Amino acid sequence: MSRSAQVSRNTLETQITVKLELDGQGTAQLDTGLPFFEHMLEQIARHGLFDVTLVAKGDLDVDAHHTVEDIGITLGQAFAEVTEDKSGLTRYGHAYVPLDEALSRVVVDFSGRPGLEYQVAFVRPRIADFDVDLFREFFQGFVNHALVTLHVDNLKGQNAHHQAETMFKAFGRALRMATTLDERVTGTPSTKGVL
Repeated sequence: MSRSAQVSRNTLETQITVKLELDGQGTAQLDTGLPFFEHMLEQIARHGLFDVTLVAKGDLDVDAHHTVEDIGITLGQAFAEVTEDKSGLTRYGHAYVPLDEALSRVVVDFSGRPGLEYQVAFVRPRIADFDVDLFREFFQGFVNHALVTLHVDNLKGQNAHHQAETMFKAFGRALRMATTLDERVTGTPSTKGVL
């Protein structure tokens, strides 16, 4: 059974379409107007083994805030749709990912409750022309609409590019673990019987 979704979001600030195939090969087709952010989104697909097609048109003449946040919202909606039936879902995922001197840890719970804990102190405020403050906006938009609890911690790093890349690779791997189906899990993975 294919676990796939297509979600569109159209506002006065952004027009975004996301196609997600959860059980994919790790391919990404991205068109956002934000090259460094696309590099980070590609890490999610590649290391999560998701197939993602994402086209975003935003008010980049203002700044990247609306586009980045709304991509998080739309991608979160796609994950919510493909994991709506939580029967057999592993539910929890975690990953530590290093890149040279940098190390990040990401932990996710498909709990049905949105929550973000984000502990990242970047060594500089911009990577190329990308404002690193926007990463938090992406993750907040994602958790609010995927209905997940997410902890993102950069444990060490002296290079902002490395810090960001370890976060996104770990995010992809944690999502992959959490969304894997486990045939030993019967019903919803909760003592409540519902998520």
